[in-house]
Amino acid sequence: MSRRLDIELTSNRQDGTWTWRAAGAKSPKGVVNSSLLSSSAKTGDVLKVEADFDIDGISVLSVVQMREKGQRGNMLEMLTSEKSFTPVTQKLAEKPKLDRKGGRDTKGKRDGDTRPGSPPRDPNAPKRPESTRPDGTTGRPARPARPARPARPARPHFTAPPEMPKRPTAKRLKPKHVHRTAVLETLPVEQRGVAECALVGGIKAVRDAVRIQNDQLRKDGKAEVPSEGLISMAQNLLPKLRVADWLDKAEAAKSDLATLDLRDLRSVVVASEDPMVLRDESTRALASQLKVALKERQESAQTLWLSDIVDALKVGRTVRALKMSSEPPKAGQPFPSELGAKLAAAAVAGLTTETAPDRWIALLEALAFSPIRGQVKLTLMPRQPTEALLATVKRLSPLLPQIATLFGIEVAPGMSAPRPLRPTRPDRVKPKSAQIKPVVAEPVATEPAPTSAE
Repeated sequence: MSRRLDIELTSNRQDGTWTWRAAGAKSPKGVVNSSLLSSSAKTGDVLKVEADFDIDGISVLSVVQMREKGQRGNMLEMLTSEKSFTPVTQKLAEKPKLDRKGGRDTKGKRDGDTRPGSPPRDPNAPKRPESTRPDGTTGRPARPARPARPARPARPHFTAPPEMPKRPTAKRLKPKHVHRTAVLETLPVEQRGVAECALVGGIKAVRDAVRIQNDQLRKDGKAEVPSEGLISMAQNLLPKLRVADWLDKAEAAKSDLATLDLRDLRSVVVASEDPMVLRDESTRALASQLKVALKERQESAQTLWLSDIVDALKVGRTVRALKMSSEPPKAGQPFPSELGAKLAAAAVAGLTTETAPDRWIALLEALAFSPIRGQVKLTLMPRQPTEALLATVKRLSPLLPQIATLFGIEVAPGMSAPRPLRPTRPDRVKPKSAQIKPVVAEPVATEPAPTSAE
């Protein structure tokens, strides 16, 4: 297919042809027959041509006549009329101003009303006499009195118990992994995968990862990875990694000793008894400080725990007091006998025949896991127990056998104790630190890393 091209004539040959090149450029270039050009053609002229592009080159087919500057195409001629021009003007009539009430103007007319307006009313004129009805009454008759509505039944009045003082929410442990990162950066790249796998799951995780990797290599027809060398490498790296991981947790716990959750603080103190951590000298002083802090925190938490139970009983919040009694801050401490008797008496007072079944269920769920559950002896049960209440008593029967017998439910021997009900939570994504990464081993000769004891 041909297309248009701007060319510049460069020289005239004696064989009846002209050489050309693209206008303003060195290429493309070629030869054009002089028969296609005008007799006045000269070197340097710029022409627009129809050219054909093929494998052999560019062939000029014809020259396109270019429009001269100032030349325009066909134009329309405007014919003027001999009649004189008369301009047209328009004047809008003004509308009367309307007041804000009723849409009336100053003369008392509504918008669009053409009738004559009424004259303004004289305030001193006598009033119009009232119309007389056939029955002799004047004015509007009085409406008959409405019948009295029946009195609504009084709604049951419920006074909510006062709120308990809220303790500040304990902070969870959030280590920064400074020491662990420093240890991993000192290792070669081919050992970091083994070290991370051993730190997360121990030597067993390394064995499992190597076995899975070898199974896949065996299916692909490749050589298996020697497991003995990887396991030996993990055993040498694990002590140093455990110490670094514990130091990260211990420093984070020390920075938040006053507000850290007791469970997290207790876990750090228990981890300090690890033989790998005990052998390192850098952990002994910090471990002793955390043990003293844990003992002080447990004693203060025990005092606050008992005072919260007493305050809940004073304001009549028996369910809350029972739930708090089942969550002591320090395990193994006996519950005070005097406070236990008061708590048991409050539970018996709340479980009566007049108590709603939903209230029975809430009290029994809290009582079943309280340390005073054996002190509650009942002689009465609800008048009409619901299916949900009977199901709750049957589920809690291993913990409350005396109440299950009252409802006529027999406790099977060897029946396992139930767990407390917990609110359902959405599934959370497993953190990256808890995921076991596959061991990527390369045939690199490396010396085993020295242990912390060395």
